[in-house]
Amino acid sequence: MQQYTLQQLALRNGQDKPEIWVAFNGKIYDVTESRLWRDGKHYEHWAGQDLTLEIDKAPHTKSVFEKFECIGILK
Repeated sequence: MQQYTLQQLALRNGQDKPEIWVAFNGKIYDVTESRLWRDGKHYEHWAGQDLTLEIDKAPHTKSVFEKFECIGILK
């Protein structure tokens, strides 16, 4: 599986490139097609970042990531 740095992930924020990606537990997920991530923002969470530590603030569990394609691993 392709590996990406935090800098590469940061570019997939919905602003700099058309892809919208987020990381969780070392895996990178493509959330581009999710209507909840339009413009790279989902409530108080921003795309292009590692959301592992923010899951406790979310109203859902980590199982939400099962809906999205894992496209890589965070270096």
